[in-house]
Amino acid sequence: MALTPSTMLPLGTPLPIELLREEIARGVVRELVAPLPGPEALEGRPVLVLFLSCHCPFVKHCEAEISRLGSDLAGRAALIAIASNSTRTHPQDGIEGMVTQAATHGWSFPYLHDSEQTLAQAFQAACTPDPFLFDRQHRLAYRGQLDPSRPGNGLPSDGRDLRAALAAVLADQPVPEPQQPSIGCNIKWHPGAEPAWAR
Repeated sequence: MALTPSTMLPLGTPLPIELLREEIARGVVRELVAPLPGPEALEGRPVLVLFLSCHCPFVKHCEAEISRLGSDLAGRAALIAIASNSTRTHPQDGIEGMVTQAATHGWSFPYLHDSEQTLAQAFQAACTPDPFLFDRQHRLAYRGQLDPSRPGNGLPSDGRDLRAALAAVLADQPVPEPQQPSIGCNIKWHPGAEPAWAR
């Protein structure tokens, strides 16, 4: 298994919500399971963005915890998942696989198919899973691991690091430091399209 850390995008980076909407409107990004919430639904609410994959063993390891997060955050924060892996090299990560994955785990949050990898580049997403938590003002407050659990290390996947960050953001408090990078499979970029920061 590849071990790729997240890039640790600078804290305070704004949520590129308009880019998400523009790419959906252009048909470059497809919404699956549920539509992206409108501006009024997101106003004053934290937003958690998760870059995922259908086949990645690191994602499979924490799928149950992602399901729990989806249920626990309902009405308190928005959860948006994004799949950006190249389907030219990994067709199993395409729309059919995403729909099956969401149905299997009861996901009801928006799951976006980033076919041109525009969103992955905007977030500087590097791995799966790669969480980005934005506060009520939609500024990046946390980026890093869900928890220290990894496939085969015997630790429970309970989302403890991300949940601590969520608790702080929901209480309008600073997120505890230090923030540990997420580790997972690397984003599968289209051949010849890997951004410089991902090399």
